[in-house]
Amino acid sequence: MKKEQNQRRLMDYFSTIEDPRVERTRKHELSDILSIAICAIICGADGWTQVEEFAQCKEEWFKSFLSLPNGIPSHDTFGRVFSSLKPDSFEQCFLEWVNALAQKSEGRLIAIDGKTMRRSVDYASEKAAVHMVNAWCDTNKMVIGQIATETKSNEITAIPKLLELIDLDGAVVTTDAMGCQKEIANAVIENDGDYILQLKANQTGLHKNAVTLFDECIDDNVYNIQYTVASETDGGHGRVEERTLRAVSNVGFLNSEKKNWVGLKSLICVEAKRSIGDETSVEKRYYISSLTCKNPPNLLKYIRGHWGVENSLHWCLDISFADDERRIRKGYGAENFARLSRIALNLLKQQTKHKVGIKTRRLCCGWNEQYLYRVLTQQNKGL
Repeated sequence: MKKEQNQRRLMDYFSTIEDPRVERTRKHELSDILSIAICAIICGADGWTQVEEFAQCKEEWFKSFLSLPNGIPSHDTFGRVFSSLKPDSFEQCFLEWVNALAQKSEGRLIAIDGKTMRRSVDYASEKAAVHMVNAWCDTNKMVIGQIATETKSNEITAIPKLLELIDLDGAVVTTDAMGCQKEIANAVIENDGDYILQLKANQTGLHKNAVTLFDECIDDNVYNIQYTVASETDGGHGRVEERTLRAVSNVGFLNSEKKNWVGLKSLICVEAKRSIGDETSVEKRYYISSLTCKNPPNLLKYIRGHWGVENSLHWCLDISFADDERRIRKGYGAENFARLSRIALNLLKQQTKHKVGIKTRRLCCGWNEQYLYRVLTQQNKGL
């Protein structure tokens, strides 16, 4: 394999990362350290010791396209480098790479949600667990940005910063109730996107108006309010779930509330009725959106698609990448390993012709160097 072929599509994007080490102490090239770490994590490594062991086993293969002036770096070297590597610099390179990889389609869904890496907490130094706020593009099935905070409550301030980093032109951004903030709506609109934000009960004005509109005025047919409807039903294993969306675009009655929310054009209610055997439960969620209610099936698709961040990203990181079990705590190590994991996940998710789970794809990369090469270069997507 030629070095240029292997690195052209991935490592070139990371060549501008600032090396945190003192120059006279460098025994290994930063590009080698990054390349080995990405390859090892794609192939199943879930910590620095495993990264080193993988590299030792594949040393001859790595020598075919890396310089390795002093052989394979130790796990301590990997740990030191990534604990001191500035996340901002790493993230900027990540964004350049993912923007080149992702397809920019009109109306693409970008779901914003956070995930805490539970074992990253360090009680000895009173350091809180790292909480990563992720931007998941459900259309492309990849992470397109992330930012770290120390607690989940800091998501509110982290999300606008994350939205500034990613390309929102033509995209629809969704959040859970924590993300329903005026600053977040502003950030989306200012960056040429649209939003669907779940209302939370403590936003008394908007939430109360939404409940009154859908549960009293519309249900009781008061004022002859015009609205659009979409519904879907699915289930399995004895479970049936019906979801009904109703949306109203005539929101002039909100008065001052509407003025406070940039771009607000519609209120939405989604009623989910779940039946398991003889038991039935009903849950209602309310949303605000900068989209009109002209295409209710699309609104329902976006709202349901938001939860793909749980199934396609968070669940996958926990089950396939042991995200909650990793005990990397020093410096920026936990955050940077999380970023490496998301690089690996993005690459593996693109192998759509290989109809196996992510965990099995990781194993296949470790077993088959040709398959690993195709994952790295995104060529011949299949096995």
